Amino acid sequence: MVLQSLLKNCLQLPCILRTPKAGFRSTTHGGLIIQSVSNDVYQNLAIEDWIHDHMDLENQQVLFLWRNSPAVVIGRHQNPWQECNLRLMRQKNIKLARRRSGGGTVYHDLGNINLTFFTTRRKYERLANLKLVVKALKALRPQLEVHVTDRYDILLDRQYKISGTAAKLGRATAYHHCTLLCNSDKFVLSSVLKSPYKGIKSNATPSVSASVKNLFEEDPSLTCEMLLDAIAEEYATQHQTDPRITLINPADETVLPGINTKAKELQTWEWLYGKTPKFSISTCLNMVYKGSVLDVKVNMDVKHGRIEACSIDLPEQWLPPALCSELVKSLTGSRLCPNETTTLAATLLRVCPRDEELHSRWNLLWENITTLM
Repeated sequence: MVLQSLLKNCLQLPCILRTPKAGFRSTTHGGLIIQSVSNDVYQNLAIEDWIHDHMDLENQQVLFLWRNSPAVVIGRHQNPWQECNLRLMRQKNIKLARRRSGGGTVYHDLGNINLTFFTTRRKYERLANLKLVVKALKALRPQLEVHVTDRYDILLDRQYKISGTAAKLGRATAYHHCTLLCNSDKFVLSSVLKSPYKGIKSNATPSVSASVKNLFEEDPSLTCEMLLDAIAEEYATQHQTDPRITLINPADETVLPGINTKAKELQTWEWLYGKTPKFSISTCLNMVYKGSVLDVKVNMDVKHGRIEACSIDLPEQWLPPALCSELVKSLTGSRLCPNETTTLAATLLRVCPRDEELHSRWNLLWENITTLM
């Protein structure tokens, strides 16, 4: 479907067109500004995929604006166990998502703006996009000290990162997306982007940590809507296009055929965890039992998110050797996932001798092993 056809369909939807500010130039070509009405990270990432795969960007570029409910988004070639606190995310109901672009891990919530610039590969230029964002911020609040770095980040006051960046380059089309920290929960951000898992060895792409700051800390009078409007205005000016923001529903198959299939694929365990590059875990669990500390050495090789090989070195006679062997055998081939492995442990426990002491030791061991997941 060509871009013009999509635009026609979008305008036929029962959606709201954001009111343009006075002085905007309006044309029918040059660029299109779209904003998602959804805060679901999988739906919004699916829109990126859909535009990249279906739109003809030769004659018209696209700016996609979106915001997500709490989520941690990792790059395509990253390891979620290495990048974030999965246990804490499960407790707080924070979603995990894997992008199709590279780059590092970021935290999203409604205080974070996401911008995606779509062009042909020939016209792709992330530096120009980031300078556009900086120019929009300066036009809105001239006192803001913001600039683009050589790493394609945007810094506030020359030390605080307010925007990270990543990209996907296809054969003919490309997109560059970046974040903009407006009023994110920095406590949650720092908590979930700190991995508690020890002993991981991986060739996955690592994130680079940085000090961050919200734009609202610098100027509390700002709002996300003001920032979105300022960026849309600057984009429209530079591309000599219609400044109106077209709101689009990412679940509407009449506009985006096949979009729901894309969103579902992004939620599968195979994509979120199974795409993790092969890695190993080598760690020592310090278990406390009846006032004594026991060291349990655990080694795992993990491929496609599944335990390919496993060894557990327990203190002698702490558990029956046959039971330990059965445990290792059951773990091998299973997903590195607390739900799946807990089911395995419960199944094994049911065939154990009915010994209260044995069951107590087994449960303690299992509680510690699941801390690796």
